[in-house]
Amino acid sequence: MNDLEKAQSCITQVTQQEPYLTGEKVIIAVLDSGIDYFLPEFRSADGKTRILAIWDQTQQPDVEQGRIPPPGYREGVLYTREMINEALALGRGSGQRLVPVFDVSGHGTAVAGVAAGTGMGVAPGADLLIIKLGSPQADSFPRTTQLMRGINYAVNLGVELGSPVAVNLSFGNTYGDHQGNSLLERFVDNASEIGRSAIVVGSGNEGASRGHTAGVLRDASHVVELSVADRETGLSIQLWKFYQDVFNLAVISPGGERMTLELSNIGEAQAVRRTLEQTELLCYLGRPLPYSVQQEIFIDMIPVGSYLNGGVWRIELSPVSLVTGEYRFYLPGYAVRNAATGFFLPTPEMTITIPSTARRAVTVGAYDVPRRSYADFSGRGFVYSYSDGRTDTAGGQQIIADVKPDLTAPGVGITVPMPNGGYEQVSGTSFATPFVTGAAALLMEWGIVRGNDRFLYGERLKASLIRGAQPLAGIPGRPDSRIGWGTLCVQRALGGIGQSGS
Repeated sequence: MNDLEKAQSCITQVTQQEPYLTGEKVIIAVLDSGIDYFLPEFRSADGKTRILAIWDQTQQPDVEQGRIPPPGYREGVLYTREMINEALALGRGSGQRLVPVFDVSGHGTAVAGVAAGTGMGVAPGADLLIIKLGSPQADSFPRTTQLMRGINYAVNLGVELGSPVAVNLSFGNTYGDHQGNSLLERFVDNASEIGRSAIVVGSGNEGASRGHTAGVLRDASHVVELSVADRETGLSIQLWKFYQDVFNLAVISPGGERMTLELSNIGEAQAVRRTLEQTELLCYLGRPLPYSVQQEIFIDMIPVGSYLNGGVWRIELSPVSLVTGEYRFYLPGYAVRNAATGFFLPTPEMTITIPSTARRAVTVGAYDVPRRSYADFSGRGFVYSYSDGRTDTAGGQQIIADVKPDLTAPGVGITVPMPNGGYEQVSGTSFATPFVTGAAALLMEWGIVRGNDRFLYGERLKASLIRGAQPLAGIPGRPDSRIGWGTLCVQRALGGIGQSGS
C-alpha cells in the first residue's frame, strides 16, 4: 500500500534493496490522538507489539490499579510494552480493559501506520512510542504544556535508552505571529538539541482556507473585508504588527455600526469591550512580550444571541506613524469555522501552522503524487529573512526569506489503517509528515545505528533531506514557498551523506 508514494519518495529504493533499511533500533514517537494497538500494523511477526510504551495523557493515574504516569510526570498513565503484550494475549475485549487506550478519531492510528506500520509503513522496523495528547481546546489543539511534556518525554527516553528518536507532530494551529517566537516554537527548537533527535512537523492545511491576509499599509487608510457566514457561533481575529508602526483600527459591522480602537494611545496592555448589532467584541490590545518584538491585537467576536451577525465585516486601518507598515491577520483554523467564513482577499503565503514555524523543526508540506502537483491546501510561506546576494530592481540587495516548509511529501489520497480494522484514503499534511518521520528513521538507522554517520540527527539530518529533495513539475525555482527545497527522496538524501561520519 502507498507503493507509488513510497517509490516516488525513493523509499523502496533503500528498503527493498541495499542497504535494506527498516528503521531498526530507532524510536518513532507519535504525539497524536492515540492508537489501536491491536492492529497487525503495530505487531511483529510473532504477534507481539512493536510499541515501546503508550503514555495516555487523558487518563487519571490510579496507583492502586498500577496505573501511573511516566517517572517524573504527574498526569496520564504509562502502559509498558509488557502490559500491551499481556493485553494482546487476552484479545481485544478483555485486553482493552487492561490497557484502555483508544483512538476515537483514528488520526493517530493513521499517522503511526504511515510512519512505521508493519505492512505499509516507511520504517516498519522502528520501535513506536505513542503519546496520546490530552485535554484539547475548542479547536482540538492540545494544551501547549501537555504537548511540551510529550516532546520532552520522547527525546529524553531516547537518551535513556541510547536510541535516536524521530518525533512526529501531525497537527498545528494558527494562533501566533508565525515567526518562531512563541513558547512552543522555542521549546521545539530547544528539544531538538536533546539527544539524537529530529522533530518533524506538518505545515498544516490552511493554504487555501482564506484564513490569512497580509499587506503593507501606506499613507492612506486601508480596509480589510471579512465574510462571516450565517450561523457562525463565534470567531476570533488576530492582528500582528511591528510595535514601531502606529495606526488606528476600526471595526465596522455588516449594518454599518462602527467601533474605533486608537492604538496610538496604548500605554499598557488593555482590553476593550463593545457591542455592534448582535455581536459583542472583546478586544485585547497587547504589547510586545519579552521574547517577541511583535504586537498583537486580538478581537474576540461573541454572539449576543446564538450567532454572530453574518455578512461582510470590515476592518479599517488608518496610519498614524509608520516605519514598515506591515500587518498580518489570522483567523482560527478551517476546521473550527464555517467554510464560507474567510477574508475576501486572502494571502496564501505564511499559512504554515504553529509549531511547524519552529526554526529547527523539519517542516513538511504536501503534494499530489499521481498528478505530480502541489497540494493547494498545504500550508506555505517564507518565515525568516536572509540575503541571497542578488540585487533588486533599484540596485539594492534583494532580501528573500528562509524556507518553510523545508520539503514536501505525499499527502493526497494516502492509504491509512483505521481503528478496528480496514483502510481508508485520506489527504492532508498530517499524512505527508509521517513519510518524512519514517524517512528520518531510515537515515538514522543507516547513520547512527549502523555507524556510517553517528551525527546524523538534528540540523544535519534536515540538511540531508533538503539536499536529496527533488524539484516538482511546474515549480522550476527552488527554494519555493509552496514546496520548500523540493519533494522527499530518501535515496538521494542518503547518497549525499559522506562516509566519514564526521
